[in-house]
Amino acid sequence: MEPSPTPNVSAATAGTETAAGPSDSGPLLNRNFVLLWIGQSISQLGSQAYNLAMMFWLMEKTGSASLMGLVLTCANLPALLLSPLGGTFADRHSRIRILIVCDLLAGCSLLGLASAVWLVPGNVRFLIGCLFMVSTSLGLIQAFFMPAVTASIPDLVPRDKLTGANSLNQLSVQAALFVGQAAGGVLYRLVGAPVLFLIDGLSYFCSAVSAMFIRPPQRTQERKPAKSAREAFREFLDELKDGFRYVWKLKGFRYFVAATSLMNFLLMPVVVLFPFFVRLYLGKGAAWYGFLMAAVSIGTVCGFLLASVLRLQGPPRAWAVIAGMLMVPLLYGTLSFLRAPAAALTGAFGVGAALGFANVTLLTMAQLSTPPEMRGRVMGLVATLTGGLIPFGMALGGFVGDLTGKNIPLVYGVCGALTVTVILSTCLRPETREYLAWGRLGRPEELAESPI
Repeated sequence: MEPSPTPNVSAATAGTETAAGPSDSGPLLNRNFVLLWIGQSISQLGSQAYNLAMMFWLMEKTGSASLMGLVLTCANLPALLLSPLGGTFADRHSRIRILIVCDLLAGCSLLGLASAVWLVPGNVRFLIGCLFMVSTSLGLIQAFFMPAVTASIPDLVPRDKLTGANSLNQLSVQAALFVGQAAGGVLYRLVGAPVLFLIDGLSYFCSAVSAMFIRPPQRTQERKPAKSAREAFREFLDELKDGFRYVWKLKGFRYFVAATSLMNFLLMPVVVLFPFFVRLYLGKGAAWYGFLMAAVSIGTVCGFLLASVLRLQGPPRAWAVIAGMLMVPLLYGTLSFLRAPAAALTGAFGVGAALGFANVTLLTMAQLSTPPEMRGRVMGLVATLTGGLIPFGMALGGFVGDLTGKNIPLVYGVCGALTVTVILSTCLRPETREYLAWGRLGRPEELAESPI
């Protein structure tokens, strides 16, 4: 797929610093990308240990699915709501510096939580409050971190290696899921939640140190007269508005965003109730929860590799993405009726493979079709539009789980059926299939004519 031309952005973005474009050829594993990849791999490993410890600590101390859903909501809502602002910020400032500051702040938050759990282990109400505060803080940090890291990757690798870079970066996430979840379940029994919280905090510091040695392509910047605070804020809003106009132009893209948003919303009860499925229906504990999540990770890696090898274009890519999206709810819907752990592992692997193929394909499409100076805004806005309902799905999943008495087959089956219906009614439209085939977000002449 050829990248789309630079859009006709407003004068507010003219003259701001822009990153030098990536070369058309060269090594994928260059110094800058390797440093970014190593740092992300380490921090992701710690994050998976934290997620597992947080979920099982809450389940053991409270037994409340509703409370677990609310904590997950606090962890995700700030990032989803504020990602467009974080993306615009990433387009105006050094993306690597943003990564460093975010990693340091996240590390300090996790070290504070680990200290609290160590010092007052019996004060459950206080610790739950700390967990809410840290989860919300991490969500705010992610609002700036994720657009910056997603926008940085195309600046660090040649254009023809971007699919491989995205696959490798996502591979590190899934490898962390595999190792972190599989080992985390065992470590949780051996050392408890405080040590896993500590590991996560230290992993963020390691990621920050790695990012300090990255030297991205030089930016050129024109001298601009000093602006008042009001003018600077107005310019910031104008750039944010340009991002909205850029990603919202095509009808097919709007349908796809709606499908993805509703799909994520309907599948969140599955995620929230998964520890209860493992405990109540498979008769297993934290270790087997980790094994199942590891199976999802292995499947996702296979999906990444498949996308890198096939590199589909046009209608075949559209139908492959739709098929991958449909497989996820179908497999989740049948997963809850399984009672054999080995069969559950197979289903979890299939879910991961479908997700991996669809996600890396769509991410590469969005990156290639977005000009470098707008990439942060576009990535942040896409994250908000596609994931804006996730926190509400998490909260709803917890309440529904308690109201149905943890009736996992009922909840999973209904969510799976509704998700399939949403995908079929939106992604089979001609406009959506055209977007999935070619990845066009808008042409310059269309954007110039579109009023805001």
